[in-house]
Amino acid sequence: MLDRLTSMSVFLKATDAGSFAAASEALGVSPQMIARHVAQLEDRLGARLLNRTTRRQSLTELGAAYYQRCKLILADVETADSLAAEIHAVPRGRLRVTAPLTFGAQRLMPMITRYLRDHMQVEIDLVLTDRCTDLIDEGYEAAFRIGPLLESRFAARTLSPYRLVACASPDYLAQRGVPAVPADLAKHECLTYVYPGRTTDAEWRFTREAQAQTVRVRSRLHVNDAKALLAAALDDFGVVLGPEDILSPWLAAGKLVQVLPGYDAPSRPMHLLFSPDRRPTPKLRSFIDAAVTEFSSRGAAHPS
Repeated sequence: MLDRLTSMSVFLKATDAGSFAAASEALGVSPQMIARHVAQLEDRLGARLLNRTTRRQSLTELGAAYYQRCKLILADVETADSLAAEIHAVPRGRLRVTAPLTFGAQRLMPMITRYLRDHMQVEIDLVLTDRCTDLIDEGYEAAFRIGPLLESRFAARTLSPYRLVACASPDYLAQRGVPAVPADLAKHECLTYVYPGRTTDAEWRFTREAQAQTVRVRSRLHVNDAKALLAAALDDFGVVLGPEDILSPWLAAGKLVQVLPGYDAPSRPMHLLFSPDRRPTPKLRSFIDAAVTEFSSRGAAHPS
């Protein structure tokens, strides 16, 4: 029995060439072999694909529909066959990536430098901003997003949620008291992060034994930079809820003290977004794989 995909290809060539003789010349096989391939397809379908006379040939109604379907099928096969070559292709070229400011500087940069060491022919343009960038209009190939995912038109890989920690300086706690439960924070000076174009993060959600407790904190200082909030906390001004990557060295040194240690502080979802409209290039695919490995297997991605 003849190979069906080969028969489909021969059928397309016979249709495009206009005759079995022209198709046989183009493919380097006999007109009889062309006829065998077409006949096998017709036998399988139980209907004619081509009306042929001594002077001309034309597609039947089924033949016209089958012709279009064969073109799609063979294009998919060609794409599938090219995947192996793409997988083994060396990532190269310039990759534009965007990420939230603090996350990018504190947590993402080590992954970026490792990736560049492993892929010597790739360059990365990394833009760090807390503004919600537009991947298409601004020419980014990948974007890290922290918080609820809103852009449904993009493909997304889910990364590990990142955790925040609430803490204050020992002197502040000595003056104002140590919160025993999340509701106590309503009586404290809290330092809140404000996102560009969004509202201030004034509702802090803590969890204990699967029970969530949300408190609306009072704040007179709203800043769009985590390091600035850290400076305010170190200056004994209030309780800060921020990323462990920035706060953990100060906690270890005793300059800050974690509050509500018996509760899980808020965590936020994190995703890596990219356009779904085209197959990822080797550089983008390898970058996505590196990000998923870095921020999923460890289970400890951290915030901006």
